Amino acid sequence: MMRNTEQTIGNLIDRQGVSFISSVDSDGYPNTKAMLSPSKREGIKTFYFSTNTSSMRVSQYRENPKACIYFFDKRFYRGVMLKGTMEVLEDAASKEMIWEEGDIVYYPKGVTDPDYCVLRFTAESGRYYSNFNSEDFIPK
Repeated sequence: MMRNTEQTIGNLIDRQGVSFISSVDSDGYPNTKAMLSPSKREGIKTFYFSTNTSSMRVSQYRENPKACIYFFDKRFYRGVMLKGTMEVLEDAASKEMIWEEGDIVYYPKGVTDPDYCVLRFTAESGRYYSNFNSEDFIPK
C-alpha cells in the first residue's frame, strides 16, 4: 500500500516527459495518443494540457467527455492510470494560465491563436501499478 498517495503519484507524474491521453470515438472505441506532460496539475486530480482546437481529440471530447490519462515510469516499470472527464477550454484566462514561450512553435498566432485550446482533465478514480501489484485510489 502507498503511504502517501498524492506524493507518490505526483512524483511519478512530474518525472515523465510524455503522458498518454485517451478519448472515446463515435463508435465507442478508445483512442489513445502520446502527449507532452501536462502544462499544469493541481494535486493528482486536475491536469491541464495544451492542444490544437482543430484536433480529432478535441472533437471527441466535445462529443463524449469520458477520458483516461496514463503516466509510465519505464525505469522502475510502474505507472498510474487516471479515469475521469476532459473539458475543452477556450477562454483567455485558461489559455494564458498554461501558455509557455515555446508554445509559439505550435500556435504561431500566440496565446490568442484560435487553433490553441486547453484540455482540463478531472480525475474521478485511479489505479497505480508498481512491484507486480496494482492499487486503486481516489484522487484528491
